[in-house]
Amino acid sequence: MPAHPGRILHDALNRGTVIAPGAFNALVARAVAQAGFDACYISGGATANVAGYPDIGLISLSEMCRTIKEISQASGLPTIVDADTGYGEVESTARTVADYERAGAAALHLEDQVFPKRCGHLDGKTLIPAEQMAEKVQAAAQARLSEDFLIIARTDAATATSLDDAIERGNMYRQAGADMIFPEGLQSEEQFADYAKASPGLLLANMTEFGKTPHIPAAKFGELGYQLVIYPLSMMRMAMKAVEAGLNELKNKGTLEGVLDQMQTRSELYEQLKYTPGEQWEYPNSSR
Repeated sequence: MPAHPGRILHDALNRGTVIAPGAFNALVARAVAQAGFDACYISGGATANVAGYPDIGLISLSEMCRTIKEISQASGLPTIVDADTGYGEVESTARTVADYERAGAAALHLEDQVFPKRCGHLDGKTLIPAEQMAEKVQAAAQARLSEDFLIIARTDAATATSLDDAIERGNMYRQAGADMIFPEGLQSEEQFADYAKASPGLLLANMTEFGKTPHIPAAKFGELGYQLVIYPLSMMRMAMKAVEAGLNELKNKGTLEGVLDQMQTRSELYEQLKYTPGEQWEYPNSSR
């Protein structure tokens, strides 16, 4: 039997700080694997954005599970997945954990915002009571199919209330069964260091651009005590900027010949897909 993806992720975390680039579709996930990363990440915000929605919790559980299946199979990597607020209360949270794990995820994170949630780097967030979130975390830990599946608890308290509240909540969530804590919206290396000292154990850092967190290298996060660093929207932002530039070129010049050097070639695409024309293509992770 192949190892549970959560076990593969655990082993990678034991070796050092894991960088998990965000993949917003299966082809990007293949690129993440091809680049040599040990894990990839699925953002609820990115999944909503590519469907044409803002990040306010509009993507359904079934839509996320389809995305998890496509990305985890295409990449072959352990995948950490955003579960927003668990798609409801305690019962819905338990179902979310089981469905995500069956779809192929290695880990998920739940957050303590009131639904409808807001992007973690926006102001105006409202939190549910810490005790209510702890109940969700406990239900999530009990609902997983394997102990290898990681339950990550995110708290948005650092910007919604205070850093002290974020620390207190994180420690409460650990006691409730979370394997890792995700303090969202920290605004300096000092805050990251203080949090790690006050909440010992596995920690996740979110390195998103244009937000409240300054640009901190992954190696520095490791020094500060963080074992997992996610880059949720980076690849989507880069891709969309390139799309916009290409569309402007086509609109203004009526041809894309001048930007061919900025495109992935047909042969590069086929290599990424592990496809050779004229030969039978094998489904990703085929046992044959």
